Amino acid sequence: MVNPDLLESPETGLSETADLPWLVVVHNDPVNLMSYVAMVFRRIFGWTRERAEQHMMEVHTKGRSVVWSGAREQGELFVQQLHSHLLLATLERSTP
Repeated sequence: MVNPDLLESPETGLSETADLPWLVVVHNDPVNLMSYVAMVFRRIFGWTRERAEQHMMEVHTKGRSVVWSGAREQGELFVQQLHSHLLLATLERSTP
């Protein structure tokens, strides 16, 4: 019987867990001002100023911040939106 929680990737032939959350990670860069990064977080995610500044400081001090987790398709959209604002962002699979 086929496990419905596993999907096989046609490109690699590898299985990946369907319900695994994906992570949107914003990385530090030397170009954007901290105030700009916080403003982008507020605009894209609808966050309060405090939450946006908390994640912006995490990016600044730790080099990265997980700003969202969930379904892959929505994560891809968030990464695209962050890129359109010239922020460095990646989509990563969370570890089980």
